[in-house]
Amino acid sequence: MLKKYFGTDGIRGKVNQGNINGEMFFKFGLAAGTYFKNLKKNKQIAIIAKDTRLSGYTLEPALVSGLASAGMHVFTLGPLPTNGLAMLTKKMRANMGIMITASHNPYYDNGLKLFGPDGLKLSDKIEKKIEKLIDSKIVKNLSRPEVLGRVKRLEDANETYIEILKKNFPKKFSLKGIKIAIDCANGAAYKSGPKLFKSLGAKVYNIGTSPNGLNINQKCGSTFPKKIKNLVKKHRVNLGISLDGDADRIILCDEKGKIIDGDQIIAMLANRWKRKKILKGGVIGTLMSNYGLEKYFKNKKIKFIRANVGDRFVKEKMQKNNFNLGGEQSGHIILGKFATTGDGLLVALEVLFSMRKGKKASDLFNMFKPTPQVLENIAVKDKLIINSKKCKKAIRLASKLIKNNGRMLVRKSGTEPKIRVMGESENKVLLFKCINLVKRSIK
Repeated sequence: MLKKYFGTDGIRGKVNQGNINGEMFFKFGLAAGTYFKNLKKNKQIAIIAKDTRLSGYTLEPALVSGLASAGMHVFTLGPLPTNGLAMLTKKMRANMGIMITASHNPYYDNGLKLFGPDGLKLSDKIEKKIEKLIDSKIVKNLSRPEVLGRVKRLEDANETYIEILKKNFPKKFSLKGIKIAIDCANGAAYKSGPKLFKSLGAKVYNIGTSPNGLNINQKCGSTFPKKIKNLVKKHRVNLGISLDGDADRIILCDEKGKIIDGDQIIAMLANRWKRKKILKGGVIGTLMSNYGLEKYFKNKKIKFIRANVGDRFVKEKMQKNNFNLGGEQSGHIILGKFATTGDGLLVALEVLFSMRKGKKASDLFNMFKPTPQVLENIAVKDKLIINSKKCKKAIRLASKLIKNNGRMLVRKSGTEPKIRVMGESENKVLLFKCINLVKRSIK
């Protein structure tokens, strides 16, 4: 059965359209609060963090009201990276954690990411149970007046998160003498990002740290790496770090100004972890992981498995196969040794830790030669167009043409009204021919 409200990564959409409004967020809070309250009788706690979108001011109070109406005590944390919320959910032994964010999307979108008491994103099974509660009569789930939840704001969430991150590394770990450029995308890490690296002794040059509610991800952050490239060149730093709106993605830039995507970061970490004998099992990638990465792992005798696109699916496969490293080309990288979900700041720390003996970023990365890849995001009114006879025929033909010379992947975006068409091949003429064949059928 298809889910009604939840997509591949929580609930997301345009603000004050569809499900992203105060009325629905009250229902989401009431339903999620009711579900998790029934799992744990003695302590009813929900914690909420958010990114910097203007709409957070309208959606958060509605969500809080729904949770308190279900009898949950609510702690609001303010702007905090998504994995910070996941980490604090575990640390505070809360029933649940909710992140109000639309990740790398523009300011006019917003949504929710839900975490269980283990700091993990919810399974399809739990999401379907919550959806049933969303659609049930509100009065059924309202608590009695004497057992309504209380609400409190915690001001030190970013400091607590930073301390948790630092505890994953030796006490002696220092970034003294290291210059870092960081682009926080005017998002959730605008406080914790620069503060973390400064606290370790680094000289930090930061941009994307002046959120106004409307400029999150706007020509900055991991989806616009040109900004970090310019900053690296301007200040001649050792490493450039570019995050997205909720800081669960990271794209890097070496000291020469070369952009390093998620696949290259994963290749470096897997190689290093294997050498240090801390790589468990192998690596989980996605359907979007570059074919060059797959070939690299084959040569290195590192087991590689593809999951569906979305860090939740990566994490599920990591658990199933008992792997401790996985991620996506976009920069969602899960370090299972330390975290339950993607965390850009944690990945940056792990990279900087491997640079601590004077190694240059340009020497660490570029582990494999990527197979030429073209990705086209086609805006559509209805994503179901992908199931039309015309589209299916074009996809079959393109896949047949490129077979043995590369691969094609056509899929619906889980978070936007778009069809994503991706092709990989060393034969660029054939690659563009196949991409255009599918594009024409969609348009």
